[in-house]
Amino acid sequence: MRPFRFAAVLRSAASGREWAAKARRLEDSGYGALYVPDHLVGPRFAPLAAMTAAACATSTLRVGTLVFANDYRHPAVLAKEAASLDVLSDGRLEFGLGTGWMAQDYHRAGLPLDPPGTRVDRLVEAIAVMRGLWRGGPFSFAGEHYTIDALEQEPPPVQRPGPPLLLGSGGPRMLRLAAREADIVNLTLRVRADGTGPDTGDGGPDAFARKIDIVREAAGDRFAAIELGTSILQVGAPRDAASWSAAAPAAQAGTPQILAGGPAEMADRLRHWRETLGLTHFVLHHETDLDAFAPVVAELAAI
Repeated sequence: MRPFRFAAVLRSAASGREWAAKARRLEDSGYGALYVPDHLVGPRFAPLAAMTAAACATSTLRVGTLVFANDYRHPAVLAKEAASLDVLSDGRLEFGLGTGWMAQDYHRAGLPLDPPGTRVDRLVEAIAVMRGLWRGGPFSFAGEHYTIDALEQEPPPVQRPGPPLLLGSGGPRMLRLAAREADIVNLTLRVRADGTGPDTGDGGPDAFARKIDIVREAAGDRFAAIELGTSILQVGAPRDAASWSAAAPAAQAGTPQILAGGPAEMADRLRHWRETLGLTHFVLHHETDLDAFAPVVAELAAI
């Protein structure tokens, strides 16, 4: 049985010193990773700069994204940036990647929001491009969306054959892609095709369990190698809906994304989800929950 591993999403700080202190707090509290989101609107740092600063302020904390939006950067550019960060962090990068989905990002930046199928097709090619470049040596690729002509990028990532790939997955096609390609799968609600938010009709414990069944079936023999997890949207007492970039907690009542009660009850629930669903990687989604969740991390991290 895999040990528990915890990460937390942080978005911003008033200064570089405050950001570094936040990163060190996570490291000292037993978290394994700091994740940053990737949106063009809203109060949040750009992910590459934020991850680099967090890595420089810590020595063991891993840094990652939840998740890079593939549509915002050409994969050859992102592969180069990721490899550089992996070297500079001594191999502590966790590479979260998704299609990009939030309509506000696209519309306000003047970017075309293609249909979901097109965005997933592009993501499939991007994964192939980045992994090909990370392997080292001249790499060529001819796809519908990207063409690479004998490109060689140096230095390669420290982690071989590349940083672990995290895919956030809610809909069946993304779940199957994650089953084939991801090292870490973060289970989410399916996103509405128009990019206006998560599809709350996809919520609840039965739908959550079906997602794991899809991953298991599509992964086949490699299922045991996948680190399976989800984001914790709410801990402790119930409260109103989450921020506009995240799922509404009410839609996920009864799933591992909602943890009610005190620290002992929350720890028991996480043990239950590990034993029954195989979930071991939990991402705290709101910084305001750090204090309430700290005893749970202290009790369960790495066991």
